[in-house]
Amino acid sequence: MDQKTEGLTLDVIIPTYRPGEKFRKLLEMIGNQTYPIGKIIVVNTEKQYWEQGGFAKYENLPGFEVHHIKKSEFDHGGTRHWAVSFSQADLFLCMTDDAVPADVRLAEELVAGFQKRGPKGEVPAMVYARQLPDRDCGYIERYTRGFNYPAKSRVKTKADIPKLGIKTYFGSNVCCAYNRQIYMAQGGFIRHTIFNEDMIFAGRVIQEGYALVYQAKAQVIHSHNLSCRQQFCRNFDLAVSQADHPEIFAGLPSEGEGIRLVKRTAAYLVKSRRPWLVPELAVKSGFKYLGYCMGKWYQHLPGKVVLWCTMNQNYWKKAGDKK
Repeated sequence: MDQKTEGLTLDVIIPTYRPGEKFRKLLEMIGNQTYPIGKIIVVNTEKQYWEQGGFAKYENLPGFEVHHIKKSEFDHGGTRHWAVSFSQADLFLCMTDDAVPADVRLAEELVAGFQKRGPKGEVPAMVYARQLPDRDCGYIERYTRGFNYPAKSRVKTKADIPKLGIKTYFGSNVCCAYNRQIYMAQGGFIRHTIFNEDMIFAGRVIQEGYALVYQAKAQVIHSHNLSCRQQFCRNFDLAVSQADHPEIFAGLPSEGEGIRLVKRTAAYLVKSRRPWLVPELAVKSGFKYLGYCMGKWYQHLPGKVVLWCTMNQNYWKKAGDKK
């Protein structure tokens, strides 16, 4: 371990909701990391699910702490920011409860990512991991994982915006470590957001002259087999987050990146002799695009339509309460 990162303290922050077997595996792997972990800070939604799952036994483990909230209180940005207040470590690692470290070097590789610098000496504000497909991952989604999380690491800065566009800000709190000092100086995660708190923060710090590091050697197993409706709703919420933050996303449309992914996936399916999957790709891509378009113009939609389109109805209830 390089002297620049040796000795930096690291805490792990994990929001949970109905945690299951993947969360148990996550905790087991976090406990075996080659880089020392200080605290494991869990913010659990709905205490009853925590107790029913048998996770109370972990509460007395050294460095482990759990804070229970109600579902109505959960917010993608606000809840994580609140969790950060329980940490005093130099670095903190945000994970989701279904992201399982692929090996014991996850934390070590993420911390090592903070050694890297941009072309003008830009300091990393955040370092995110590669996501590998799980064994039950569908063929199309398996390719998508590789597209979004390639085998080669990269340091992204403001200079990459003309070439990468919105992809410059791409990072994921499925597994992403943050420099706590920079995080606090930049105001942390937005407190009330439907989704995408990681990219909103990434956009802000990159605009302020920091770097975002993709560390391919840091790996977690994480994938989903989403239905067409789930894809629609996810992309609706994604577009809402972008529409609500023009200061970050204006002038950086996502459509081009999405089209590039569809074309490459279709070519891959044909090349790998699975052309019968192309119609499935076309249908799911259509649902994604429709969801994104509707989310982009959500302000012109009736409230009932918005509630039908979203994955996060609590967000809209909170927004209504603030009016």
